Amino acid sequence: MQISTGELSGGGRPSEDRILINADSTLVVVLDGVSTLTDDTPRGGWYAQTLGEEIIAAHGRNQHLDLRTTLNEAIYAVAHEHKLVCRSSPAATVAIVRHRPDDHMVDGLVLCDTPVVVEQRDGFEVLRDERLETLVRLSPDRKVMFEQLQAGRGFQSSEHRQVVKQLRDHQMQHINRTGDPLAYWVAEAATEAAWQAVVRSWPVSDIKRMWVMTDGALAGVEPYGLWSWEAFADACTAVGPQQVVETIDAYERNDDADGIKHPRYKVADDKALACIDFGTQR
Repeated sequence: MQISTGELSGGGRPSEDRILINADSTLVVVLDGVSTLTDDTPRGGWYAQTLGEEIIAAHGRNQHLDLRTTLNEAIYAVAHEHKLVCRSSPAATVAIVRHRPDDHMVDGLVLCDTPVVVEQRDGFEVLRDERLETLVRLSPDRKVMFEQLQAGRGFQSSEHRQVVKQLRDHQMQHINRTGDPLAYWVAEAATEAAWQAVVRSWPVSDIKRMWVMTDGALAGVEPYGLWSWEAFADACTAVGPQQVVETIDAYERNDDADGIKHPRYKVADDKALACIDFGTQR
């Protein structure tokens, strides 16, 4: 796999998104560390980096495991070593792409809102986990947030900060809860989250290009509509993923700085984008 990447902080603090690639470029891991409200506990960026390194290590020990097993082992190792406690732990979304050259296959895993996009010969497929988005859509606070921003009150208003807190509280009631019909799953101290990941495999001969991205980069296509998936793919090839994430960031800061067109949690999110090309498959 030929891999190129683009990363950009949403501003103010170092990015909590991470991209890790193993030594022979057969495994790409993209993580979005879940922001904590204070610095009193380990932050999502620390957890994303630590978990990503452990995923690479677990893969190195056995390269043919179900990716959910690899993720399960990595979550357990980090939680055990650092004595993390379920639902009080830093957390991260996870996406993994693995190329198995001997089997002529490519595997994908997605846990929470960090998708994998595949360009096949008959179009685009988005491997995604929509449970968090579904949960947020069910919250009345989301509608309130949209109305406040569209009324021009901005991201810095006390009303916006309060409604974002309420949305976070709503999410925390349903994180990694077995048996909860509204549950969503994310990597933290609960190893069972790995078994809830969405997985898919493709023959490498069916794939032209792939992209792995955090939701900050996804926003360029959904919901901003700066590109179609085809145009996004071509932009990544023409100008590179770094320019793509910078274009998204510029749109947020210059064209929708108050969130009136596209209401959201904050002006600009962290962004991480990995572009994968299989060379001879084009």
